[in-house]
Amino acid sequence: MSRVILVAGTGSPSGRAVVRRFTELGDTVIAVNRSGGDGALAVDLQDASAVRRLAEQVEAEHGRVDGIVHLVGGWRGSKTFAGTSLEDWDLLHGLLIRTLQNVSLAFEPLLRASENGRFVIVSAKAAQAPTRTNAAYAAAKAAAEAWTLSLADALKGTSSAAAILVITALVDDGMRAANPGKEYKGFTDVDDLARSVEALWDRDPAEVNGQRIDLTA
Repeated sequence: MSRVILVAGTGSPSGRAVVRRFTELGDTVIAVNRSGGDGALAVDLQDASAVRRLAEQVEAEHGRVDGIVHLVGGWRGSKTFAGTSLEDWDLLHGLLIRTLQNVSLAFEPLLRASENGRFVIVSAKAAQAPTRTNAAYAAAKAAAEAWTLSLADALKGTSSAAAILVITALVDDGMRAANPGKEYKGFTDVDDLARSVEALWDRDPAEVNGQRIDLTA
């Protein structure tokens, strides 16, 4: 039976790669981003009411959800710690944390009811090893991880799981074409990321739930 997979943040190369992967597998993919286009639903994931309406729509149209891949991202850095802009923190809080909170809160009941559900975010090494130049970004990623682990605790004993995939950074064909001389050492290709997301369904939910899976190793 095909799965119902919601992918949030499909305006990015990683989002498109994940949508492509699950579509090729024959799953029902619900693509969501802020602006819509390319078959995606236009939803502001920072708007809690809009996300609750999305969850109600998914349940009404499909009866369930078997996976949520949360790929809403963003990055801001600074040259020094004292030069960190709290405006950057506000931006990253909205993108990396608030969207995650809204989506997980609205869809947790559907995940709990799934016969084989997964919730996944993509985090970064920076969350565990912040530097003076990425304080806002690292703190936002760390908060997103903590929130996801709380969801994992809520899913204990169910047939669903919440997990964190950890990368250094992502690369795609467009980036390589723009910088043909760059090696992108340590980067994770977006197609490899999509395969890693898919592989979460190959393991027992209890083995996946609450895990930080390092894709850089």
